[in-house]
This record gives sequence, C-alpha cells and structure tokens, in this order.
Amino acid sequence: MFRVIRRPSFARFAGVQIFGFRHGRLEGLHHYRMSFISFEALRRTGLLLAVLIWSASVIVAQQTTTTAPRRGGNPEAANLKNPIAATPESLAAGKRFYTQFCANCHGPVGKGDGATAGADQPSDLTDGVWDYGASDGEIFTVIHDGLTGKDMGGYAGRISDNDIWSVVNFVRTLSRVPGQK
Repeated sequence: MFRVIRRPSFARFAGVQIFGFRHGRLEGLHHYRMSFISFEALRRTGLLLAVLIWSASVIVAQQTTTTAPRRGGNPEAANLKNPIAATPESLAAGKRFYTQFCANCHGPVGKGDGATAGADQPSDLTDGVWDYGASDGEIFTVIHDGLTGKDMGGYAGRISDNDIWSVVNFVRTLSRVPGQK
C-alpha cells in the first residue's frame, strides 16, 4: 500500500519522501530529509575557517619572539637585562626552582648528569661554555622558550619570569668560569 519514491527535486538533498494512498488519493505522509549544507554555506564556512587559521598563524608568529634562542647567541636576547638582583633571597629561590625543574636533567650541581636526562646530553652548566649565549638575557631566553630540536622544553608556562631570572642568578653560581653579565 505504501511505497518509497525518490523524487529528482529531493535527490540533490539526499531526501526521501514517503507516499501512500489515503482516502483514495496519493498523499505525502512523511518527509525525511538528511541534513545538508548548501554550496554557498560551505563556501562561506570554508572562507571563515581560512580566515581563522590565518589569524591564528599571525598571532602565533607575533608571539614568537625575536629573542628566541640561537646557537652562538642572540643579540636581541643579549640586550635583555636581569631585573632581579643576585641577592641571597633570589639565589635561594633560584636554587629551589632549579632543584624542582632543572636538576632532573642537568644534575644536582649542573654537570649535565641528571637521572632523567633525555636522548640529548644536557648542557654542563659548570664549564662556563654557553652554546646559546652567555648573557643573562640569553640564558633567560633558553629557560623561558626552551630549545627547538632538543629535549629541553620551555618553562614560560610553569615558572614566572621573575623566578626564571632567579634561576639565571643561581645557574651563574654553578659555573667554575665566571660568565658574562
């Protein structure tokens, strides 16, 4: 008594109309149409998505600092001045953060012999050799941003900038050869 008819007008919407006879005539009882998005809506959505992706990439590019760590040093990072004086309080705070976040890889005295060091040998902080620059600003940038392609991630999200500067002050005390300021 009932039959399903696929009508060309609904075919492009992937819809199906169910027809049957009622009171001696053909009537549409129910219409089931799958959700669809028109081509124009897809085009607008695609354009909006492209704009959002582009905007996000611009924001990320702006957040990438020109002071990013570079092998051999970074002149922009070298210009950063340490706003935290190397007081006993700063050194104690730096040692506390170093012990919590750095000693696992760099070792308790900074020789790069920590228990959980990754595939890359951590830097020996006691030898006075700074592959990514020896100024306070360059050391700060390495701790803050981490090193791309190395096992060292950045600590910007876990340690405040002032505490990172205290870690820089403490790391200076580990070096047998006094570093640049």
